[in-house]
Amino acid sequence: MPVFQYVALDSQGVEVKDKIEALSEKEAISKIRNMGYFPTKVRSRGTERITAAKAVARPKTRRGAGGKVKVKVITQFARQLSTLQDAGLPILRSLRILQEQQKSGTFKKVIGYVADDIEGGSTLSEALGRFPRAFDRLFVNMVAAGEAGGVLDLILERIADFMEKYEKLKARVKSAMIYPALVLSAAFSILLLLMKFVVPKFTTVLTEMAEGSELPKVTQAVLGISGWIAYRYGWVILLAVPFGAVLLLRAMKQFRLGRLIVDSTKLKLPVIGQLSGKIAVTRWSRTLGTLIGAGVPILDAITITRETAGNEVYANMLGNVHDSIRQGDTFAGPLRQSKTVDLIITNMVSVGEETGDLDKMLLKVADNYDEQVDVLVASLMSLLEPLIILVLGVIVLFIVLAIFLPMVKLITTLSST
Repeated sequence: MPVFQYVALDSQGVEVKDKIEALSEKEAISKIRNMGYFPTKVRSRGTERITAAKAVARPKTRRGAGGKVKVKVITQFARQLSTLQDAGLPILRSLRILQEQQKSGTFKKVIGYVADDIEGGSTLSEALGRFPRAFDRLFVNMVAAGEAGGVLDLILERIADFMEKYEKLKARVKSAMIYPALVLSAAFSILLLLMKFVVPKFTTVLTEMAEGSELPKVTQAVLGISGWIAYRYGWVILLAVPFGAVLLLRAMKQFRLGRLIVDSTKLKLPVIGQLSGKIAVTRWSRTLGTLIGAGVPILDAITITRETAGNEVYANMLGNVHDSIRQGDTFAGPLRQSKTVDLIITNMVSVGEETGDLDKMLLKVADNYDEQVDVLVASLMSLLEPLIILVLGVIVLFIVLAIFLPMVKLITTLSST
């Protein structure tokens, strides 16, 4: 059997050099990973040196990966497959059963293709990896860890729990933002209609009432804004600004520097920044804790978490943690130096490393911050409602004063004469 020399990193980032017997580079890397190491270089005697990433690259064919599948469907699939595996059914039969009960569509085809690949000799993780629009790297790597450890049913259940909690968090935040967004949109539309169609009709009347004298500053300001909106296409600009802002943000997020600027600015905003930070911490700590608990090597787990962090500031932090661990440092050290997370998180991570329960500590951090997000969302809602009413009240008062002040001035002038 061929012998392969390899260089790898253990869970603490310490470099390991050794030899291993395997039929191919791919099998050698798989064996190295099963030993708990992260291979960085693998070389067969008399062959070209290759990197681990190249050897474990996904297959080129990605059949049936046209449409994106809803997270709810993937979650249900993971839970049902876990149940069938726990019942002792072969993986191929389980997939055929799940394929039959799916409605016609993209995902039914995907499950069929996955089953075909497994029938052709692929592992489940390899087959799932061909469909990145349905199964992301987190899903595929956890399945691979479950296959290696012989606990696929438990890993699939853990994946389903993770996805459900993450979707619930997103749903809570979205539902909390719907009411303020609707109220602000309705208020903006009403004010725009007033300034375009109603206020301009008072311009001539108020000018005649002034009888050549100067109108109050408030009236001049309101009439000027109204004229700009009604006659100078200001309404077009006001309607275009929100859409332009959304398009600009999307364009910036296509580049790493742009994402970093947007995310950094968002974290500095009052209240919103605090909420964004807690959501980001919940996301990366739950992802990393789930991956480590599933048996994924820590360096691989951090890489995957970094790619799915959803916030470039925290992604950079995780990149620094990854580099530090490769050099033999602990997780808590670079986390403390980054000053991106609260001290309590650093302390919990440090305790987790000392006790060997890093995954459990990270999940506790996620649960803790999940509860804080709930409290903060409720506080934000209680703050936004009166704030919106106050702002709208001030704007309406401003318009009313602009219209009635000239009348009051005229009545005062007439009464004095």
